[in-house]
Amino acid sequence: MYPARVDDKGRLKLPVGFQNFVSGLPEKKLFVTSLDRRIGQIYPIRIWRENKDFLYEYRDNPKAAKRISFNAQDLGADSEMDSQGRVLLPPEMRRELGIENQNVRLFAYKGRIQILSEAIYEEQKKQAAASAEEDLETLEGAGLR
Repeated sequence: MYPARVDDKGRLKLPVGFQNFVSGLPEKKLFVTSLDRRIGQIYPIRIWRENKDFLYEYRDNPKAAKRISFNAQDLGADSEMDSQGRVLLPPEMRRELGIENQNVRLFAYKGRIQILSEAIYEEQKKQAAASAEEDLETLEGAGLR
């Protein structure tokens, strides 16, 4: 979990570890969006293409896939990391998530970088703490070491 800030121009400065991750990608293009209109996501373009294909082909609940796809396109945009390790976030997403010129938390998860507002970070922190003992017991029972 890394603290960061969205500057007044809508750019997010990535921590060095994330900069190294993005720099090491075969394709430097990123897709920045929010699928749930609460948490921002920075996807390497390859992973985003796989997600688009998944949403297009998902048949169990096509209406859910269409709604998520709508959110992604409504709030999303292609982006790239600049030479100073900054990623421009789409203005629609910044406004929707309330992160314009604000402190945020960055969290690497499943091949993407999540952008959490301070309010969402605090909410998730409380939820994680409340169920930590039970969650740990469950996962250790499943093989977590």
